Amino acid sequence: MDVKLFAKIPRTPIRIKTIPANRVGFKCNLTFYSRSALGCRIPALRYTPYTQIGLLFQPVFSAIIAPMRPPLVSIVPLTAEHWDAVRAIYLEGIATGNATFQQSAPEWPEWHKGHLPNCRFVALRGNQVIGWAALTSVSSRCVYAGVAEVSVYVAESAQRQGVGATLLGALITESEAAGIWTLQAGIFPENASSLALHARAGFRVVGTRERLGQMNSRWRDVVLLERRSSVVGV
Repeated sequence: MDVKLFAKIPRTPIRIKTIPANRVGFKCNLTFYSRSALGCRIPALRYTPYTQIGLLFQPVFSAIIAPMRPPLVSIVPLTAEHWDAVRAIYLEGIATGNATFQQSAPEWPEWHKGHLPNCRFVALRGNQVIGWAALTSVSSRCVYAGVAEVSVYVAESAQRQGVGATLLGALITESEAAGIWTLQAGIFPENASSLALHARAGFRVVGTRERLGQMNSRWRDVVLLERRSSVVGV
């Protein structure tokens, strides 16, 4: 049995996608059609005002899309009870060779002492920690009291799902509530996904610090980024 879905735009229909029943766990194959006024195909499975699928088939469409969406993520303060999972995610990042100069993860007392107490979060999916973010002070001088450095780590299993952006957004909001006016980040140029994440959050590239440090007998560059708050210290 086949169910055929049409987008309501005039012109000759063009078949753009057929999903076999065994791929979605449904009882029928689904064939999507588009009608283009300009000869352009409409992407399959994309619901916009220009590709409105009939209300008759909305339950069918929802049955396909809902299982594809990852469960909701909650952001809560990072505490000692999260540390084992946080440390494991940190070690995953260290293992990539492109997340940090660090070669090992500290124990909780050392990590706790080195990070700001009111700007640290974990991302939870259910009860599972899938990412964390925190701030460290860049200087003990009072003139730099409102400047902090960002750390964001996401578990390998949860990457490319918006977890990093959610964590960074929470960190920005909390940092401004705490009176922090500048956030900075040092990122290896090879870490393209982290550079893109920070750029989307409003960070700008200040410059590249060339051959800043050695890692496994290799000199590494570090890209320095910063985000100046528009609500604190203006």
